Amino acid sequence: MPEHEDLLIAGARVVTGGASEEGWVRFTGGLVAARGTGAPPPHEGRRIDAVGRVLVPGFVDLHVHGGGRGDASDGPSGVPPMLAAHRAHGTTRSMLSLVSGPVPALAENLRALAPLVRADPLLLGTHLEGPFLSPENRGAHDPAALVAPTPEAVDALLDAADGTLAQVTMAPELPGAEDAAARFIDAGVRVAVGHTVADLATAGAAFDAGASLLTHAFNAMPGLHHRAPGPIGAAVARPGVVLELVADGLHVHPIVIASLFRMTPGRIALVTDAMAAAGVGDGLYRLGSLEVEVRDGAARLASGSLAGSTLTLDAAIRTVVAAGIPLEEAVLAATGTPARAIGRPELGALEVGAPADAVLLSADLEVEHVWAAGVPLR
Repeated sequence: MPEHEDLLIAGARVVTGGASEEGWVRFTGGLVAARGTGAPPPHEGRRIDAVGRVLVPGFVDLHVHGGGRGDASDGPSGVPPMLAAHRAHGTTRSMLSLVSGPVPALAENLRALAPLVRADPLLLGTHLEGPFLSPENRGAHDPAALVAPTPEAVDALLDAADGTLAQVTMAPELPGAEDAAARFIDAGVRVAVGHTVADLATAGAAFDAGASLLTHAFNAMPGLHHRAPGPIGAAVARPGVVLELVADGLHVHPIVIASLFRMTPGRIALVTDAMAAAGVGDGLYRLGSLEVEVRDGAARLASGSLAGSTLTLDAAIRTVVAAGIPLEEAVLAATGTPARAIGRPELGALEVGAPADAVLLSADLEVEHVWAAGVPLR
């Protein structure tokens, strides 16, 4: 692993915290040491002249299953290729998301992944997307694995994760969901509403009781009907709720992407929900226990249901900008907002004293360089 760089990046358009300015940033000791506008100070270390390019914080992905042919559900062996694929596209901090499976199998996987999470500060923790999901809105989850949350199941998963479980997606209408959510929240786990048939009142009650995220808004849930706003409306109405969004132009139409940004400024977390094909290409893959065909970049089950995505967060930002949203807002949705959503406000911002996680983009928003805690990843 290379050492962190003593580095000055000068002349870039620096986009962070929902704002931008022409300026310079200096990294020292793995942290952002200084930042300013105008002519940069003298610097004896490496210097990059970045005129015409864009410097942004490293991307934070709260919902990612796989990439590079690797999948977190495969256990520790699936994680390195997955991380390599997404880090090459600017994601410097990642969740390890697991699809639904039998509770004993999920517990075993959480137990196996826990040492990796503890050893790699770039990992945010594990995320259980299931098995406490609605069979009617299961998406690409094995229906045989879906169960209602019992106290025994919740405790088994928390015990196996041993403090490394960061997030769980649940359908709040399931029997026992209210008590399970409280147990997860007491253990420091963020609860997300998703894969649900909940109406406005049920989803709203879950948010009022402490759920703080909406898993991939619009997907695997009732839509935003003008007389029945459902879980999306419940999330929009509560300023403390962050809404995940898969911005690949396939999961959600660009018109709807732009509308959601305008309805919930500063509250969208771009996520990839990526599976093993991200960074690879078309072909046959597996997501959990189910076979997935990727064709023209779209991952689907044999039934035609979308099965995650092949998205990377740099591409998500380009999709959002193409939909008419300012670059500053698009970048915030891939950096500061997801970091805040999981209680890590020191991430996702190029502020003095913050970890030197950064991505240098070309003028057309393609990734050129990536640093995590000052260490070059690309």
